[in-house]
Amino acid sequence: MRWCFSFVFVLVLVVLHLDGLAKSGALATPKTASPKVSSPQDLLSFTHYLNTCPDVEGIIQNKVRAWVKKDYTLAASIIRLHFHDCAVRGCDASILLNHAGSERRAEASKTLRGFQVIEEIKAEVEKRCPGRVSCADILTAAARDATVLIGGPFWEVPFGRKDGKVSIAREANRVPQGHENVTDLIQFFQARGLNILDLVILSGSHTIGRSTCHSIQHRLSNFNGTYKPNPSLNATYLRVLKGKCGRRYNYVDLDGTTPRKFDTEYYKNLGKKMGLLSTDQGLYRDSRTSPIVEALATQPELFTNQFAVSMVKLGNVQVLTGKKDGEIRGNCNLVNPY
Repeated sequence: MRWCFSFVFVLVLVVLHLDGLAKSGALATPKTASPKVSSPQDLLSFTHYLNTCPDVEGIIQNKVRAWVKKDYTLAASIIRLHFHDCAVRGCDASILLNHAGSERRAEASKTLRGFQVIEEIKAEVEKRCPGRVSCADILTAAARDATVLIGGPFWEVPFGRKDGKVSIAREANRVPQGHENVTDLIQFFQARGLNILDLVILSGSHTIGRSTCHSIQHRLSNFNGTYKPNPSLNATYLRVLKGKCGRRYNYVDLDGTTPRKFDTEYYKNLGKKMGLLSTDQGLYRDSRTSPIVEALATQPELFTNQFAVSMVKLGNVQVLTGKKDGEIRGNCNLVNPY
């Protein structure tokens, strides 16, 4: 069975790779070469701050470590904050802007945390390297460091992102909230240059973190207006959740088995009908994603390695790198006054 999952996982990777080649034209009849046009992410660099702020990664790492030591739940919160940023207008720190009508003030953003961590890092970086390091780069690196602190993989973060100047609440409300179907999720990810594999891998960040009971209340007692629980929930798990969700805004762990450990129990739980969110359990039930879920459940090294790859892709979504794009904010909460 283990060999079967390995074969399925490799087959999925090959299909996704060939699909990418076909869409890019690599499998089509050769045409006359045209000048290569660089994409914004091509302007990111691992040495971007080598001369202007060489200690920036150390500063970020130390601050994130100190905060997570005080409250380990902040690790998952920082990763989630990074996702919400990149999911709207790309990785431009627009989620950090704090003004009326901004993404940060949206209904979908009410449970986001970690803003104070980023603000503290930015303040320290500004003391050392004023006007050099973007909030977008800080948030991207902080997500990486948060992952490492809870046992996840390390990856190199390329830098050079600019901070956006636009942040609109209604756009933030389009970010998946845990009740969408798999087709909606696939389309959302594909619109941002991410594929089905990235969807399943990044959903694996739910191996840590929490959700409010409000987000799952519909699954516990009145699924689709039936006044009954969601039948896809394990009966024992359902009783546990009902016991923890006496109030709408109580918190419950996304991984009901090992909530403080970065591992593949999240995927194993889906096979036991223990996915907390509808979007989690849907990955196991849909034929397009279930083979990947089953493969990852038995092969932790594949999850770890691919998580780093998918996080790099997430951090490169619609980045601003051109001379006329964005800015380097002095304060992550505010657009520069000039």
